[in-house]
Amino acid sequence: MAMATHSSAPARAPRRGPLGETTKIRLYQIAVLLVIIALWQVGLWIGWLKPYVYGTPLGVLQSFATQIADGSLLRHFWVTGQEVVIGFVLGCALGSGAGLLLWLSPLWAKILHPYMIALNGVPKIALAPLIIVWFGLGMESKIAIATIITFIVAFLQAYKGSQEIDPDLIRLMKSLGASPWQTFRTIVVPGSVPWIVSALRLNVGFALIGAVVGEYISAEEGLGYMVYYSGQLYDLNSVWVGIFSLMIMALLLEAIVARLERYLDMEH
Repeated sequence: MAMATHSSAPARAPRRGPLGETTKIRLYQIAVLLVIIALWQVGLWIGWLKPYVYGTPLGVLQSFATQIADGSLLRHFWVTGQEVVIGFVLGCALGSGAGLLLWLSPLWAKILHPYMIALNGVPKIALAPLIIVWFGLGMESKIAIATIITFIVAFLQAYKGSQEIDPDLIRLMKSLGASPWQTFRTIVVPGSVPWIVSALRLNVGFALIGAVVGEYISAEEGLGYMVYYSGQLYDLNSVWVGIFSLMIMALLLEAIVARLERYLDMEH
C-alpha cells in the first residue's frame, strides 16, 4: 500500500502548461458552439437561411429569457424531468433485475428467448397509443412509455452480460460447493455490471424519447408538448428552446450515469 501511495505522487507533479487537459476540452467545446451560432447568424444575414424556417439566435435567447422569467420553461422542464427520471429508474432497475435472474433458470431463458427477440424488434413507440389509452392522459402514461422502452434495453443487456461470464469461474464455484444463488450473487451480478452500465447510458436517450413522444401524443405540459405546440404555431425560437432544454436534461442524466459508473469501478 505504501508503494502505491508513493508511486502515485510523482504522477501529479509534471505540469504540461497553464491549462489542464479538461479545461482545454471545455474551451474547445464552447468554441464549437460559438462557431455554430456564428454560422447560423451569418446564414441569416446573407439570406441563405430564413428566420421563419430556422429561427434566430437572438430570438432563441429572448424566448429563453422570457420563458425563464414567467416560469413556464421551468414548469415544462420539471414535468418532463419527472417522467424521464421515474421511467428511467423503474425501467433500468426492473429490466436489469429480470435479465440477471434469467441466469438462474436456463429453461425460462429458452422459453422467453423468442419473446425477447420479438419485443426488441418492435418499435417501442408503436406501443405509445395503447399505453396512453391504458394509463390515461396524465403523467402516468408518459412514465409507463419511458419505463417499457428502458426495461427492454436493460433486460436484454443484463441477460447478455450474465451469459458472458467466464465459464471457468462458474465451474470453480461449483467445485467449491457454492449454490447457484451464491454463484449468482458473487460472480454473475458483479461480472454483469459493465453491461448494465452500458444499458444505463443507452437508456438516457430512450427514456427521453419515451416521455417526449408521450407528450407529443397527448399532454398539456412538458418539453415535448412545448416543442410540438410551438411548432404548430411556427414559433421556431420556442421550438429551439425546448430542444436545447432536452439536450441539457440529457447531459445532466449522462453526468449522473458517468458518476455512478466511476463509483462502481471503484467498488470493483
